[in-house]
Amino acid sequence: MPLIHYVAADGTRSSLDIEDGTSVMQGAVFNGVEGIVGECGGNAMCATCHVYVDERDLDRLEAMDELENEMLDATARPRRVNSRLSCQIKVSAELEGLIVNMPDSQY
Repeated sequence: MPLIHYVAADGTRSSLDIEDGTSVMQGAVFNGVEGIVGECGGNAMCATCHVYVDERDLDRLEAMDELENEMLDATARPRRVNSRLSCQIKVSAELEGLIVNMPDSQY
């Protein structure tokens, strides 16, 4: 299982082994990581799982689709170049060591 690093806005880090095929959002919610809400259950409909992916990791992610791109314009905190919806990032061996930084609020 790949190790994913979740970093809260205050710098608190949770490093978790997440099962392949699980989304980064599900990994956080299932393990009680605060800072990722996922109100819509991972359907890219609420933007409450917004994260800032470490810029060194961006090239390892699959390209975002049009729906994710549109939803990132509706996030509670500013969209950045490295913004992604964590529900749309599927964990795989290629993402070992992925670092996602969470905004200070999803609302």
